[in-house]
Amino acid sequence: MYIYCMGMSKVYFQTILEIMKTGHWVTDEVTQVLKRHGITEPQYNVLRILQGAKGQPVTVGAISEGMVQRSSNVTRIVDKLVAKQLAHRTECPTNRRKMDIVITPAGLKALEKMDKAVLAFHRPYLAKLSIEELTTLNNLIQKLRS
Repeated sequence: MYIYCMGMSKVYFQTILEIMKTGHWVTDEVTQVLKRHGITEPQYNVLRILQGAKGQPVTVGAISEGMVQRSSNVTRIVDKLVAKQLAHRTECPTNRRKMDIVITPAGLKALEKMDKAVLAFHRPYLAKLSIEELTTLNNLIQKLRS
């Protein structure tokens, strides 16, 4: 029984390592694509969150919760997007301690270009796995995290 568990443990940790390496590889490659647009991966992530709000204001806390990688620097990321005129920040009318952030038209236009560039990176890999394989992989990863 112990040998079987050790074998399972070895395969488990090899699998976790492959998941981590793949995640870092994708992030590094997408980071290079976004760098050509003068933006970082966390800034891109914030823009995608703001776009998903469909024009409704989003608080820093809500942005933080939606981030792919949790970051304590969300305020600084938003500051940079505001400086680039890709996002707009105003004081929340119901709570002066909160800020409402929305994506600007320039942010939407820039995001559209970046989305096309990110898709172009992913395109060669789309055909490597079938829909069924992707669904299975997605389900297995979600099962592991649950």
